[in-house]
Amino acid sequence: MSQRLQRSQGERQSVATRPGEDARIETPAEELARLLGDAEGHRLRALPFDDLRRLARLYRGESARLARLRDRGGDLDRIGHLNSLCVRAHGFLYSARPRPNRSRSPWRFFVSALAGTGRLQALAWALMGIGAIVGYALVRLDPTALYALMPASLGYDVAQIDALFRSSEARDLFLARESTSAAHNAIFGSYLFANNTRVGILAFATGVLFGLPTVLLQFYNGIMFGTITAIFMRGDHAVLFLAWILPHGVPELTAITLCTSAGLVLGQAVAAPGRSTRAEALRRAGPSALALFASSVPLFFVAAWIESFVRESALGTGPRFAVAAAGVMILLAIGLSIRGLRADGPRPTDWLDELIRDQPTP
Repeated sequence: MSQRLQRSQGERQSVATRPGEDARIETPAEELARLLGDAEGHRLRALPFDDLRRLARLYRGESARLARLRDRGGDLDRIGHLNSLCVRAHGFLYSARPRPNRSRSPWRFFVSALAGTGRLQALAWALMGIGAIVGYALVRLDPTALYALMPASLGYDVAQIDALFRSSEARDLFLARESTSAAHNAIFGSYLFANNTRVGILAFATGVLFGLPTVLLQFYNGIMFGTITAIFMRGDHAVLFLAWILPHGVPELTAITLCTSAGLVLGQAVAAPGRSTRAEALRRAGPSALALFASSVPLFFVAAWIESFVRESALGTGPRFAVAAAGVMILLAIGLSIRGLRADGPRPTDWLDELIRDQPTP
């Protein structure tokens, strides 16, 4: 009995040991106020778990104490103070709770998914950027690396790759601009859309394997981009190459990165499910991952259309750069419009109910 009493007192009281202050005993209300002050400065996800658990226990205990004071007609000032603390604690602990909203529009859902995965999108862009630097550096240091890095799926054999790297005339011919028929462009665009979407699906679906294939695929996409850049970014071909690749590259690379981000969302759920099972974590991550992948499909279509009807045309350098600049501005406008928005999808906070409910009253 005495041990239980000691444990209860240990839960209800703590020693303040801030520098420059004498040690003193905190009441539960004072400790709750202090933890709330720290919590409101860090938000829920950055708060240490032990502090969060203690805050939840104190919230339940002080709520019960508030009910008893009201029932007995206690001091009004104390009741008002406790009520204020309990309101703050309740708002903090349950502010991240998902509220069912069946009337939420699909657009709002996509915006929420994009806003809530900013760090994973940044990681996907970083993987591609690092891969591009590696591919470019390898080719510049050792031109024979071209034959290992250029994939056969692009349709070039060893002789063609060698000619593009060594011959200025071959690069001129490759970047030459000429008009083609609309039927040819439509068929070519359909092929590009199907091929790019297949790559996106692969990056997305393999995320369930702890995200490792997704990471490797994005890194290799960057290597291919860096390899092709190393071939053409020389001499007077640099501007022509940028005008050739940027109009369709802006939406295409963005779409591939969104698919990679979707795969990373699944990989994170599998690799770090937290307090949930992997199946439950995947179930919760699935809608956001699917939203990211679905957001990439229109970009794949736009990229295929531009690659077919803009790249395969006699359009001049200025208009091509204008198309690329328009794409960048549109994507930046979309990104800025969702910046700061918090994803309102399901979050793993249901365990707080169990934590508060199952703990004994202080």
